[in-house]
Amino acid sequence: MIPMKKLVLSLTAAALLNIATAHAALPTGSQAPDFKLQGALAGKPLTFSLQQALQKGPVVLYFFPAAFSKGCTIEAHAFAEATDDFKKLGATVVGVTAGNTDQVDEFSKLECRDKFTVTADPGAKVAAQYDTLMKMNGKTLSDRTSYVIAPDGKILLSYTDRNPETHIQKTMEAVKQYANAHS
Repeated sequence: MIPMKKLVLSLTAAALLNIATAHAALPTGSQAPDFKLQGALAGKPLTFSLQQALQKGPVVLYFFPAAFSKGCTIEAHAFAEATDDFKKLGATVVGVTAGNTDQVDEFSKLECRDKFTVTADPGAKVAAQYDTLMKMNGKTLSDRTSYVIAPDGKILLSYTDRNPETHIQKTMEAVKQYANAHS
């Protein structure tokens, strides 16, 4: 049997964790800020335009702190594995980082496995527009936040959680809901 004091402390910690991870940057239903960023797909440089991508269907936009960090690599692998399923539903996946922006070309090849575009957000300007900033080691980085954006620019899902594991599941559910409602 768990002593009452430990139980209360555990429940309090769990509640605080849920509050911290339940924070969503821009709210669902708001208009997604338009942007263009330099990035890479399969190591080849390109310019990503949110407006152009939305003309093809919903966009899964995910912000991550830094290329080649442990959590970001796990998340990139998971999005790479799910990219074909997103494409079948008409969605485009794009990753955005404000950390080590000089490494997005290599990250797009190795960790994103040539499956989706990764863009660099020097100075975290786009992350600021999406209200998804964090400080780490004195640097301003993009926090781990995923959005699903409808072709009309409305945010269908806004999800912030430092744990990379749930982002693919949450974004896939939102894309499936959109696809089912518009098929």
